[in-house]
Amino acid sequence: MIKKCLFPAAGYGTRFLPATKSMPKEMMPVVNKPLIEYGVEEAIAAGMNGMCIVTGRGKHSLIDHFDKNYELEDQIKGTNKEELLDDIRGIIESAHFTYIRQSEMKGLGHAILTGRELVGDEPFAVVLADDLCVNDGKGVLEQMVALYKQFRCSIVAVEEVPAGETHKYGVIAGDQIRDDLYRVTNMVEKPAPGTEPSNLAIIGRYILTPDIFEYIENTQPGKGGEIQITDALLKQAQEGCVIAYKFKGKRFDCGSVEGYIDAINYCYENVYLQDSKAELNKKKTEKQKRLLAVT
Repeated sequence: MIKKCLFPAAGYGTRFLPATKSMPKEMMPVVNKPLIEYGVEEAIAAGMNGMCIVTGRGKHSLIDHFDKNYELEDQIKGTNKEELLDDIRGIIESAHFTYIRQSEMKGLGHAILTGRELVGDEPFAVVLADDLCVNDGKGVLEQMVALYKQFRCSIVAVEEVPAGETHKYGVIAGDQIRDDLYRVTNMVEKPAPGTEPSNLAIIGRYILTPDIFEYIENTQPGKGGEIQITDALLKQAQEGCVIAYKFKGKRFDCGSVEGYIDAINYCYENVYLQDSKAELNKKKTEKQKRLLAVT
């Protein structure tokens, strides 16, 4: 039903300077994979195969990452290092990637509007790669796709944040449908402390209906001359319906140093080591099978 996922990836990543002076923040590694690869894996798991990436100046490594590297592959062919490319090879075979360049940094709304040519006239997902979401079960996008099948409207993922942090996010208020669902009635981008409508903050996962582009086009720039997606979504909510969903899973703000370090520690302990153990057990089982076959 939803086949395309848009990745706004043209920002400068200034909170991680000087590292992001020459490296896109989306390519910063969490253990052994860049942030954007986690996002693409989540989109593929949700049934999407069209990855639409909005890039900017100095972002060539994003394009190179989702392409073959013949020289590297030739050098490690036949060695035990070759299997380290299995995941990215699987991604390249499972999805197709298109790119468009955002010439000016004018806010998330403008970045999404820039991707209109790639998305076309159909519902689509949006992933902000520096929000890393991990789950034991279904990923956040997969959960949201299931909701879209029911409600057929734009959906934003939200989580409760401490009152002292609401000024960092877009914040929603709404009529509660069930414990984890709200019909949005208000939405404020980075409210001043004490003015927030709730503590439900929007994180970097969206499902948007194609009419959102019309709302963005009619949205006036706000602070700093940026076009905010929250302003467009609020208008869409007032004239139609937007759902906010308290997702299941754990989210790390990898746009901050603290969140990035937390993500690395968590993924090393709960993802990388677990995968390594599973692979080791698989090899042991295969070896035992070979020995039994010989005897």
